[in-house]
Amino acid sequence: MKDELFSNYQPTAVPPKDCFRALRTPLRFLKGVGPKRAAQLEGLGLNTVEDLLYHLPFRYEDRRHIKKIRQATVGKEESFIGRLVALEKKFIPRTRRSILTGTLADETGTLGLVWYRVRPYIAKSLVKGQELLIHGKVERGMGAQKRMVHPEFESMESGNEEERERILPIYLKPGGMSLSSIRRWVAQALDEYCGFLPSFLPDVIARREGTTDLARAMAEVHRPEKIADIVSLNEFASRAHRSIIFDEFFYLQLGLGLRRKYRTTLKGISFTGDERSLTQKMSALLPFSLTGAQERVLSEIHQDMESPRPMQRLVQGDVGSGKTIVAWLAALRAIENGFQAVWMAPTELLAEQHYRNLKGFAEKLAVPIALLTGSLSSGEKRDTVQGIERGETAFMIGTHALIQEGVHVPRMGLGIIDEQHRFGVIQRMALQHLSGGRGASAPSLPQPDILLMSATPIPRSLAMVLYGDMEVSSVDEMPPGRIPVLTRLFNEGARQELYELVREELRKGHQAYIVYPLVEASEKLQLRDATRMARELSESVFREFRLGLVHGRMNSEERDQTMRRFKDGDVQVLVATTVIEVGIDIPNATVMVVEHAERFGLSQLHQLRGRVGRGKDPSRCFLVTYDGNNPDGLRRLKVMEKEHDGFKIAEADLALRGPGELLGTRQSGLADFRLANLVRDSRLLLEARKEALAWLAQDPRLTGKESRPLKEILKQRWGGRLELGGIG
Repeated sequence: MKDELFSNYQPTAVPPKDCFRALRTPLRFLKGVGPKRAAQLEGLGLNTVEDLLYHLPFRYEDRRHIKKIRQATVGKEESFIGRLVALEKKFIPRTRRSILTGTLADETGTLGLVWYRVRPYIAKSLVKGQELLIHGKVERGMGAQKRMVHPEFESMESGNEEERERILPIYLKPGGMSLSSIRRWVAQALDEYCGFLPSFLPDVIARREGTTDLARAMAEVHRPEKIADIVSLNEFASRAHRSIIFDEFFYLQLGLGLRRKYRTTLKGISFTGDERSLTQKMSALLPFSLTGAQERVLSEIHQDMESPRPMQRLVQGDVGSGKTIVAWLAALRAIENGFQAVWMAPTELLAEQHYRNLKGFAEKLAVPIALLTGSLSSGEKRDTVQGIERGETAFMIGTHALIQEGVHVPRMGLGIIDEQHRFGVIQRMALQHLSGGRGASAPSLPQPDILLMSATPIPRSLAMVLYGDMEVSSVDEMPPGRIPVLTRLFNEGARQELYELVREELRKGHQAYIVYPLVEASEKLQLRDATRMARELSESVFREFRLGLVHGRMNSEERDQTMRRFKDGDVQVLVATTVIEVGIDIPNATVMVVEHAERFGLSQLHQLRGRVGRGKDPSRCFLVTYDGNNPDGLRRLKVMEKEHDGFKIAEADLALRGPGELLGTRQSGLADFRLANLVRDSRLLLEARKEALAWLAQDPRLTGKESRPLKEILKQRWGGRLELGGIG
C-alpha cells in the first residue's frame, strides 16, 4: 500500500538548478489558483510552488473513525457522515449579523449545525440535500438535540469511500478561503512538482540518521497514510517530519561550516604579547581583579589573536558581567602590536559612556583615543577622521558614523561591535572593511580580527544557528559584591503601594525608571503609554520630583539631552519606552518599573532590569501586569522573580517566544525555518551539525561527486544570506 501510494514521489534526477527553477513557479500559474487567489495567498508568504509545498499542516485531525449520529458524545471532537436535510439563513437584528443553521441526518438520528459567522464560501458550498462529512466538537443544543458550532465539512458526493475515513491535514489559510481549496492546491503541487524537490542528501547520512528523501517525506506529511501514528504527526515527530527538519538544519550547518573553513584560509594578523606590554600595564591599573570567567574569555581571545587567521568571536554575558574591560584588554593587545582598534556602539550615549570610562586609562597608557559620532560638528568630525586616517589615533569609539563617514582605518587590527544584535550583517561587514579604504577589503589583504559583544545571552541552539561560523565565549560569572536586583510582580490593585515604594527611593536621593510599551495611546491596544503617563505622573504621583521622557520617536539629540540630565541627576524619574534597554550606567538609579510587563519578552525584561543595580545600593524591579486572568503569562513573569541568570532566562524565552522575539529585532541572516523549531528539535540540530562538519572534514570544498549537488543546493538556499558567493 505504502509503496503504491508514494510511487510518484521518487528522488529526482533533475539537476538542482533546474529543480529550483521549477519550484519557483509563481502560484498564479497553478491550476485553479489564478491572480486573485494568488494575491490572497501572498498574505501568508506563499508566492511560489515551493512555498506551497513547504506550507505544512500545523495539526492533523483523526477522521479514521466515523461514527453514527446517535453515538455523538458531548465535549468530544468527532466525525459524522450524513445528508443535509435542512438549511436556513437568519438575520439577527440585535447583532446585525446573519447566522446559518442546518440539520445533518443519518439513519440513526439528527445533529444540529450552526455557523454564527457566515463566510461567503460557506454559504456557497452548502446545498440542502447534499451528503457531507462533518467534523467538530459536539455540544449540547436545544432540548435533547446535540449540535456542532462552526464545524468543518466537505462534500461526499464523489462517493469515494476510501477518502472518507482518513487523517486530515489542517493548514493555516487566509480568511474567506476554504481548507478544501488549500488541500486541493497542495495535492496538485504534489502531483506536478514534488519530484523536483532536491533530494541529494548522501545515502550514508540518510541511513545513519534514519531519514527518507525529501520528496517522499513531503508527500507523507501532506498525505498521511491511514495507518500513520496521529500522535507523532501532531508532535512533528514522524519520520517524514524529522526528514524535512534534518534537511533544513543540515544545509544551514553545511553553509556555516563552509564559511568557518573559508575564514581559516584568509590571511589575518598574528598579535604577540610580552611582560612589558600595554595589557600588563593595564592589569596593574585595574582597581579590581578579573573574575575567573573574564580571565578564561580573555585567554580564548588572545589565542585567537595570536593565530595567523582572522578572529571571529562572540562574547556574551549578562549586564555587569565585565565584558567591557575584556574587550578593552583585547584592544590593547592589537594597539601594542602597532595596529588600530575600532569600537562600534549602537547609540551615541553608549559610545560616549565607553569613551569616558576608557579615556582615563588610555591617557595613563599614552594610547591616542578618539570619539566619532554623528553629532560632532563638521570641523570636529573632519579632524577626527583625518587623525584616524593618518594613523595618529590608535583607539577609536563611535556609532554608525564610523561606517557612514567614509572612514579609512589603515592599520585596523581589531573591530569590536558592542550590543551586536543591534547591527545587521551588512553593518558588521562594513566595519570589517574599514581597513580597505573606500571599498571592501580584498581577501588577499590581512583581515582584522572581529569581536562581537552581546548582553543578551543566547541559548546554545540559537547560537549554533546565528553564529555557527564563529567561536562563542561566555562571561558567565558576575563580579563579587554585585547585589541581585529584587524583582516583584504587582497587579493594578496594588498600584498605590508600588508608587509609595518608588517615592521612598526618590526621597533617599535615588532615581527611578518607569517603562511603558507604547509611545502614545493606541485605539487598537488598551495600554498605558509613555507620553500621556509622563504628563499625568508629573502632575500627581510624582509632582514633587523632576520627570523626564524619552522614546524612540524623539530625535537623537533631544533624547540624548534628557538622558544626560538623568545621568547628572537633574531628572529623578525617567519615563521611557524600551529605547533605554541598551542604555548608560546610572549607579544612582535603584528602581525599575515596567508597566504591562506581560507585553515584554523575558530577555527584554532582564535587559531592562539590568539598568538598575549598577551601584552600591540595593535595587528593585517592579513588574506591573494587567492580565491577571492569564495563568501562562503569570507563570512566565514569575520566572523573573526567581531567576537572575540571563542564560537560563534566555532558554525560557526561546521556548516561549521563539528566536525572533528573543532577540527583540529581526536578525539579518537569522534562519527563517519552514518547519524546524530550535527548542523542540535541538537534538536534531546537534545531529545535523555533526553530520555537516564531518562531511566538510572529508570534502572541505565540496568538490566530490556526491558533494557537487549539495553545493548547488547550498548556493540556491543560503548563498545570499550566508554570503557564500566567493566560497569554494
